[in-house]
Amino acid sequence: MHFSLFYFADESQYDKDRYRLLMEGARFADTHGFSAVWTPERHFHPFGGGYPNPAVTSAAVAAVTERVSVRAGSVVAPLHSPVRIAEEWAVVDNLSHGRAGVSFASGWHSGDFAIRPGSFADRKQVAADTVDAVRRLWRGEEIESADGTGETIRVRTFPAPVQAQVPVWLTTGGSVETFRTAGRKGVGVLTHLLGQDIEELAASIAEYRRCFAEARGEHEQAGEGNVVLMLHTFLGADRGAVRGIVHRPFSDYLRSSVGLSSRAGGAAADGDDGLDPEDVDFMVEQAFNRYFETSGLFGTVDDAVAVVRRFDEIGVDEIACLIDFVGDTDAVLGALPYLDELRRTWEAR
Repeated sequence: MHFSLFYFADESQYDKDRYRLLMEGARFADTHGFSAVWTPERHFHPFGGGYPNPAVTSAAVAAVTERVSVRAGSVVAPLHSPVRIAEEWAVVDNLSHGRAGVSFASGWHSGDFAIRPGSFADRKQVAADTVDAVRRLWRGEEIESADGTGETIRVRTFPAPVQAQVPVWLTTGGSVETFRTAGRKGVGVLTHLLGQDIEELAASIAEYRRCFAEARGEHEQAGEGNVVLMLHTFLGADRGAVRGIVHRPFSDYLRSSVGLSSRAGGAAADGDDGLDPEDVDFMVEQAFNRYFETSGLFGTVDDAVAVVRRFDEIGVDEIACLIDFVGDTDAVLGALPYLDELRRTWEAR
């Protein structure tokens, strides 16, 4: 099991220096044996609002680190030309001296597709095609594209990356078919527990491993693949004290995500999502209790070891610890040594 840091805060929870936690957290991860730093892509909503382009944030992380992998979690592939993705991440790969990696998502929120509305209806197929095109460009191959006159030309991207192949994951909220697709393509999976429980995740991982093994002659990837699970994380010396610290900010974070989901069709205006406030409060409290008790890394290091053991048993390879839902940067940075203690305790078991 590896441990990495993951960022996806609500815009309203940042302090004045909104990227201090990202940068100082990345430095901590780099010097304390963590595997990666992940930043997402998010548009037109306060939820995740500080992260509109993971290539930009990853370039910043690459510039202040030396060892930790620098990854997109995720690039919404249908919103972009594969040429642009390949170019941007080749720059990140050069800045990091070969530490870049990309998880690709198909996207789900119609509002995001204001950038590229024509790709929304077929977004899953567009995402799959984009992954294939980016991997070809990364290897130095040419792909066909239309120029400004509509003529077909062949395009090769620059700069050349450092790594011969770009490490790739597919992002999924729990669709078993995405797990199967990742296995057949010989790429990793980045997932979370928002739309699936542990039993469902275990079954999907088993399907992923099966498809990965069956397609090995086609993708020629060694091993059994790679499954990364994002978990909301805050550890401390006392479980009760941790609950007191995270209850309000994490509840606010969940409430913001409910608002985002309610606007997935793009119809409601800010402040008018059509949901009864009491119903939202009930949903948020139920979700908080589920995450705190069984679906996150909360409490003490001993509490977290038990959680990690459960996910290790079902085949998770890495836990991406989402740390920035608490708006107090000093509090989050102060809790990172407990997360490092978890990492060291697990490695020494």
